[in-house]
Amino acid sequence: MQPFVGALALLGLTAALVCAVYAVSAFTALPGTPAAAPYLSGGLPVEHAVSRYHVRWYVITLVFLAFDMEMVFMYPWALVVTSVGPKAVVEMFAFLALLMVGVLYAWREGAFRWA
Repeated sequence: MQPFVGALALLGLTAALVCAVYAVSAFTALPGTPAAAPYLSGGLPVEHAVSRYHVRWYVITLVFLAFDMEMVFMYPWALVVTSVGPKAVVEMFAFLALLMVGVLYAWREGAFRWA
C-alpha cells in the first residue's frame, strides 16, 4: 500500500479541486441564467447538444485517428532510423502497408463519399 499513497493523495486532491470548482460555480452563478444557453454566441440553441450525427462522421474520425497515430509512431522512428538500420525501415513500411489496407477498406466501404 505504501507505493500507492502518493497516487491516492493526488487522486483525492484532484477530486477535492473538482468539487471546489463546481461549488464556486454554483454559488457565483447569476440567478435566472439558463444552463443550456450557448456560450458566447448569442443565439438560441437549435438542437440539443447531444444530438445525433450521421454514422459517416464516426468512420471519418476513425480514419483520422489512424493517420494521427501514424504520425505519433513516425516521429520517434525518424529519430532512431539511422541508428537501427534497415530493419527499422522495413518495419515502418510494414506499418504503413497495414495502414494502407485500412484506408483501402474504408474507401471500398464508401467512407470517403460525401453524398
